[in-house]
Amino acid sequence: MFGYDASTLGQTATERVHMGRPAAEALGEEAETLGAQRVFLLVSSTLRNNTDEITRIESALGSRLALTYDGIAPHAPRTDVLKAMAAARAAEADLIITVGGGSVTDAGKVIALGMKHNMLAHEDFEGFYVYVDGNGDTVAPVFEGPDIRVICCPTTLSGGEFNTMGGVTDDRENKKQGYTHRLMAPVAIVLDPALTVHTPEWLWHSTGVRAVDHALESLASRHSSYFCDGVAESALRLLSSAMPAVKSDPGDLDARLQCQVGAWQSMIPIIGGVPMGASHAIGHVLGGTADVPHGYCSCVMAPAVLAFNKPVSGDKQDKISASFGRPGEDASTVVDEFIRGLGMPRTLGEVGVADDQLDLIAEYTMLDFWSRTNPREITGPADVRAILEQAR
Repeated sequence: MFGYDASTLGQTATERVHMGRPAAEALGEEAETLGAQRVFLLVSSTLRNNTDEITRIESALGSRLALTYDGIAPHAPRTDVLKAMAAARAAEADLIITVGGGSVTDAGKVIALGMKHNMLAHEDFEGFYVYVDGNGDTVAPVFEGPDIRVICCPTTLSGGEFNTMGGVTDDRENKKQGYTHRLMAPVAIVLDPALTVHTPEWLWHSTGVRAVDHALESLASRHSSYFCDGVAESALRLLSSAMPAVKSDPGDLDARLQCQVGAWQSMIPIIGGVPMGASHAIGHVLGGTADVPHGYCSCVMAPAVLAFNKPVSGDKQDKISASFGRPGEDASTVVDEFIRGLGMPRTLGEVGVADDQLDLIAEYTMLDFWSRTNPREITGPADVRAILEQAR
């Protein structure tokens, strides 16, 4: 079962973070440092097919490269993860490197876990993912961690590379599920802002809002601490200034690096054990069940959840507004205007969620572990439906 103790700060097994270095250079160096001989390179299809970035990384890895693989769909469906896992197994991989967005990152971490536990079919995922039991308690199964380590080179701002958890969608039931172990965290992370210029604008900014949402829900959490609050505030200050700068000048690599560092900071409270709330819980369901992109989930839900939580977290929401440079203003309004200023969608209808899906989304949200740690208690699907109504 998950425990939330603000007096204890958890740490992952990540050992190094490279900031601002060319990806090919840093990844080649890491493979050599780790003594890898059979590197499985899991990459974004867009980067592989439309740029020369993957070719540069392949050249830097040289004879250490066993196989380059792409084809992970958004939300990392089990079917795609199983295919990639089989390829990594056949390649006798001794190191996994991911280059791409959140779904590629998540897939890489779960592939390492699946190779350890010989996952060959959908049924083999059972017993490993985090779930909410009949008593409403969050249960994280205990198992041995992967033997093969992962290195992540992210091209978006969702921040999953800093987490011990990997999200995979059961594409038979359209449910997204999380798998977690300390050794699922990458051994190293490479933040190369130059690589991110290829990321579509909508994806960059929407995942940036996802990072903002990590910080929002950390700062509003009843399970936070002075340390985590301070890091979350710093993340909001960086992201709220650097994201508009990138929108104004997509070639501003320093602003892109600030965004990457802000995304990193937004993940530190989560790594430390601060749970998220309703925005993330609903977002998991919107992604796995309604096929809404990760970042768009936060674009739509974050202001609505802030409004729902205001009666119990108004004092902490004051810190949110101040971090955006707008002290004294309503946090929900501040965040709404920030997201709109980036040109992102703000309603469920804009991201393709139909009214007849809302009841199912509300029901599935109650199965997500973070529905139980929202600052304002969520007692059942009706409370979730009330939040969804604010985002229609």
